[in-house]
Amino acid sequence: MIIAFWISLFIAAYTFVGYGFLLYFIIKIKRAIKGKPVLPVVADDELPTCTLVVAAYNEEHFIAQKIANSLQLNYPEGKLKFVFVTDGSSDRTAEIIAQHPQIQLLHRPERAGKIAAVHRAMEYVDTEVVVFTDANTFLNPEAITRICRHYSDKTVGAVAGEKRVQIDASADASAAGEGFYWKYESALKKWDSELYSVVGAAGELFSVRRSLYQDVPADTVLDDFMISMLIAAKGYRIIYEPEAYALETASENVSEELKRKIRIAAGGIQSILRLKALLLPFKFPVLSFQYVSHRVLRWTVTPFFLILAFITNFAIAFAGKGVIYEVLFGGQVLFYSLAILGYIMEERHIRIKILFIPYYFCVMNYAVIAGIVRYFTTRQSSVWEKAQRKI
Repeated sequence: MIIAFWISLFIAAYTFVGYGFLLYFIIKIKRAIKGKPVLPVVADDELPTCTLVVAAYNEEHFIAQKIANSLQLNYPEGKLKFVFVTDGSSDRTAEIIAQHPQIQLLHRPERAGKIAAVHRAMEYVDTEVVVFTDANTFLNPEAITRICRHYSDKTVGAVAGEKRVQIDASADASAAGEGFYWKYESALKKWDSELYSVVGAAGELFSVRRSLYQDVPADTVLDDFMISMLIAAKGYRIIYEPEAYALETASENVSEELKRKIRIAAGGIQSILRLKALLLPFKFPVLSFQYVSHRVLRWTVTPFFLILAFITNFAIAFAGKGVIYEVLFGGQVLFYSLAILGYIMEERHIRIKILFIPYYFCVMNYAVIAGIVRYFTTRQSSVWEKAQRKI
């Protein structure tokens, strides 16, 4: 039981904290040997041609702002195209887009899911680079330039932008927790990129070389992750560019965020099963290390090890095996008590931000377990009801 406890505690700690410390330490050594990486400097006439692809479903509340934001992006004249696809939209989304001749509108009344819409949009993309972004996110003016400069390096097959969550003073647990989570994720992605490659890209903002893009199966849940990782599996790197960012509002509430996280967790299991080759360290030594440490552990065993660590720690502490076990168990009890208190405060709409982190942490790990159950017990569909966002 003691062995089981320490293994469980080690894996949980490594997954959420240890990998970050190890990665930072490796990067420090790499910089001491090779120096800090230099960002590429590319003249306007050397930047690749690019298409911005936006898949939108019933986004009439955001689409006018998205169009204005897209048309204000700074990129050399004549090198940036816009393709918006709105399959299945039953509101005014397509009507609003149609008012802008600069944008190529692809609309069908049938709803087949986001990835089907992306596949159809890609048939119209003939530029060197394609950038994907969500309809409810807004990019900084230099985002496309910052992304596309990296394609001067022939080893780069994809570039991931940064996701930022808009948080105001009245933020609830979904906003504050998600915001903290993405700040930590951004740091990990920055170090992953510097070591070798980012482990997948987020759909809010990422790009790929058009020549390397390949369609993923129609039932793919995490299409952004799969598209980017298939390129990594070809031996190309995914670079992280924090100076290109997508700003979005948080989920409307924790329930909506939980719905989104469960879907992501189910998609994570699907992705792991379909990307089995990336688990082979002799073929992808550094990438496999990053992939397992940053993604696979989170999406598979770690939530169960958290439960095992609590149960075994309880048994060992009350068996009188040593003060260290009593202290560790007390720490666990305190953490989960704060999470429960955070839930109670959230239900009563009382904002105590210090409680958001343990609460959101528990919500995330519950979502992984629920997502695994969902994947193996129900049929997955790429057509899903999106989480409601704050407007």
